[in-house]
Amino acid sequence: MVKILLAEDQRIVRQGLKMMIEQDPALQVVSEASNGLEAVEAFNSKIIDLVLMDIRMPVMTGLEATEKIRSQHPDALILILTTFADDEYAFEALRLGAVGYILKDADNDKLLHSIHSALRGGLSLDDQVAASVLPKLLEHNRGSSESHDLTERERSILALIGAGKNNQEIAAELFLSVGTVKNYVSQLLTKVEARDRTQLAIYAIRNHVV
Repeated sequence: MVKILLAEDQRIVRQGLKMMIEQDPALQVVSEASNGLEAVEAFNSKIIDLVLMDIRMPVMTGLEATEKIRSQHPDALILILTTFADDEYAFEALRLGAVGYILKDADNDKLLHSIHSALRGGLSLDDQVAASVLPKLLEHNRGSSESHDLTERERSILALIGAGKNNQEIAAELFLSVGTVKNYVSQLLTKVEARDRTQLAIYAIRNHVV
């Protein structure tokens, strides 16, 4: 069972999201938070597989909570779920290590797909912000093209990461096991000195691997 922390300041919205999420028998909302500080405290006190984080909340914002959680737990999976199709919010969320930025007007299928994609190592970005956020991420990480002596297989996997594929999708496309793909991703993180999957995607785009 996947354990989810739901951070949202409006109780009625939390209740609706919880109902949507738990339509999937593999997912369970085990903790709720009405502000960012509660989210940080809940994450530190319970076993959480993924956080659904609103941005505008009292006491501590979702972005501040994301930064706090990721600084203490670099592998934490935080998926931003907000009403704001704001480029700056999306850029900052991804810079802080969020694994996605989706809007609350997404239908149930898209929400569940984004959750499962994040759990498998994918990156979910709402179409309304993707086109403008990716160039900003590239500019933030600008620099000359780099070569890290990647093998053909590593370049193939990196290209698919840059295209937004998760580990399961990459495994299916390249006829590999998911475990093998995870090993390659770990090697790529070390080889190109990337902090997380988002930085790998940026590296792929910047160095024309995609």
